[in-house]
Parts: sequence; C-alpha cells; structure tokens
Amino acid sequence: MDTSVDLSRPSPLFIPDSRRAWIRLAVAVLIGSLGSVGMWSVVVTLPAVQAEFGVARGTASLAFTLVMLGFGIGQVVTGKISDRHGIVIAIGVGIGLLGVGYVGAGLSPAIWQYILLHFFIGLSSAATFGPLMAEASHWFERYRGLAVAIAASGNYIGGTIWPPIVNWGMQTYGWRPTHIAIGIFTAVAMTLALIVLRMLMGAGIRRSHANAPPPRIDLRLSTNALTAILSLASISCCVAMSMPQVHIVAYCGDLGYGVARGAQMLSLMLGFGIVSRIGSGFLADKIGGIRTLLIGSIAQGSALLMYLFFDDLVSLYIISAMFGLFQGGIVPSYAIIVREAMPASEAATRIGIVIFASVFGMSFGGWVSGVIFDATGSYGAAFLNGLAWNALNITIMVGLLIRARQRLAMA
Repeated sequence: MDTSVDLSRPSPLFIPDSRRAWIRLAVAVLIGSLGSVGMWSVVVTLPAVQAEFGVARGTASLAFTLVMLGFGIGQVVTGKISDRHGIVIAIGVGIGLLGVGYVGAGLSPAIWQYILLHFFIGLSSAATFGPLMAEASHWFERYRGLAVAIAASGNYIGGTIWPPIVNWGMQTYGWRPTHIAIGIFTAVAMTLALIVLRMLMGAGIRRSHANAPPPRIDLRLSTNALTAILSLASISCCVAMSMPQVHIVAYCGDLGYGVARGAQMLSLMLGFGIVSRIGSGFLADKIGGIRTLLIGSIAQGSALLMYLFFDDLVSLYIISAMFGLFQGGIVPSYAIIVREAMPASEAATRIGIVIFASVFGMSFGGWVSGVIFDATGSYGAAFLNGLAWNALNITIMVGLLIRARQRLAMA
C-alpha cells in the first residue's frame, strides 16, 4: 500500500500555529527536559565518582568534557539525521544512546570506561536540543520565535529538575544505581513521549520541513557563508557568556563570600535564563531574530561591564540575575535566524553547526578565562576579554542587520 504523502500541498496536520502544533510543542519540551539529564548529572556525581575510582579531580572531570564534546558533535550528526529521515528517527537514536550510556556508566569497572560512555550521553542530549528547535520552527509561522524559544527551554528546565533528583538518588542509593535508574527511566519515558509525538505528526509523514513555511528574509548570502558567519558570532557571544557561568562560583570564593553563594548565583542565572528564552521568543516574533539577538548581545555586554565595577554581595546577586535575564535568549535566536534566512530542509543541520560552534565557544571561553586569571591573579582581565568577544558578536549582528535593511530598500 502506498503511504506516501503529497508534498505539493501542506498537510492539515501541519497547519502553522494550529492547536495540534502547540500540543506537539508541549511534548517536545517534555522530551527535551528528559533528554537534557546528561548535561547536569555528571556535575552532581563528580565527587562520588572521583572518590570511588581514586583518581584526580581533573581525570574525573574529563567525563564532563566528553559530554560537551558529544553534545557539540551530536548537534550536527542528529541534525543531519533529522533533515534526512525526520525528527522521530533522530530522537530515537538519541534515546538508544542515552539508555546505553547511563546503564553502561553505572556498570563501568574502570574510570576510562565511565568517561568514554559520557561521549555517547552527550550525543544523546544533542538530539533533544538543536534538532528539536529546528523541528518546532517548522510547525509555526506567526509564533515561530516563541516556539523555538520554548523548545530550547527544555534544556534549562532539565537543569532545574535533574540535579536535586540525581543528588537524592546518589545520597540514597549510590551513584551507580542512580545512573542505571536514569538510563532505564529516561529510555522508557522518552520512548512513550516519542510515540505520542509520532501520533501527533500523523502516519506517512517523516519530515515535517516538507510542509514548513518558507524563509522570510534574504541576506544575499549563500547558506554556507551565512552558516560560517553565524558560527563565528556564536563562538564570540559564548566566550563572553562563559565567563560568569563557569567562574562565578570561584569568583565568589576568591572574594570571600564562599562557593555556596556562587552556586546560588549560578542557579539564579539559569532560572532567569528560562524567562529570557521565553521573552526573546515573543520579541523575535515582533522584530525578527537578528534584532533580538543584537539586543540580547548588547544587554549581555552591559551586564559583563557591571561585574567590573561592582563586587559586593548584593550587587553580584543582582548582576547575576540580570546576566541570566539578558543571555538566555541569545542561543535560540540563532535558530530563529537560520529559519528566517535558510531553507527549511537544511534547518536542523545548519542549526546543529551553529550550536556546535556555541559549545566550542563556551568550552574555550571557560578555559581561557582561567588562563587569564592564572596569568594576572584577577578576574578583571577575564571580564575585559569577555567584553571584547561580545563586541565582535555585536559587530557581526549589526553587519547582518545592515544587509537586511539594504535588501528591504531594494525590494
């Protein structure tokens, strides 16, 4: 029986901004929240893993490095799978990797096996971030920016709910049973959610981008050139972004406030980051992705500048909240720009490449800020370095905005 779909006309299942689209988005956020566990559990279990294997802190921390590496590479790999075979297949691959990664890590007899398996955990987390943002963009036209931002919030929601759950499991049953339980639970729960998503998409439909609305703007750049430009912008903004996120805990310790205060500030950043992501989605639907990202980058730079002049405890809490409120919407804005300016059939792959660049920027920025601190004995120069990279991001966005205006004038 021929179950193919006539791609020459939009499927009623993919009417932009429909009630069914919002239900699919809710399921996607649930999947993203569950799948993001790999980004957070490794941090919570680090001390226990280090103690059991009897290794140095740096060795145990390689698990986080492998998660981030897998997360970055996975954006491109799972994005390509999603473009070619559909989001269901991409997430299905991620679910398999997540289950194997966590169960395997819980059974690991040696530290090198535990570390290596976190690469696969990172790959699995990637399937529920970039590809889901791209997929959500295909379901909406009027509220595309808001949908992308909501889809991206699954990662931050996971950052809110998973650490206390993992910590409770580790304290009650140990880190090994906790890893095994996470692997089994997430595999089952995400599979059920994926079945629901598949039902909402309808039989015979694999790639929703075939029915997606076309690009809105033409920047007169090839997709490769625009991808390269957005990747550079992503690196630059994330080098700046990583300075407070990676070093705020250590910074508070150096100032004599204690690491617990720094941890509270980091949590405050993530909490306000969720608000920022939703707000940036509303804004992008009004003024477009480029302008939204530019506003976020300027605001992020302003918060970084404040860190240089205020270091009392109350000020640091306020600035950290402001930083989270300013930066949370920046990364989803790249996905919005991709969908505004590039073909829907390439969206997941292109978004994956840009998100990979952001992961590199965060990793490099966190490292180079530490190097600068070691060289100068102060975080002042590290904040200035972040400001310089942030200025590069602003310059790139202004350049793209000028091109967009020039195109509008010629139309």
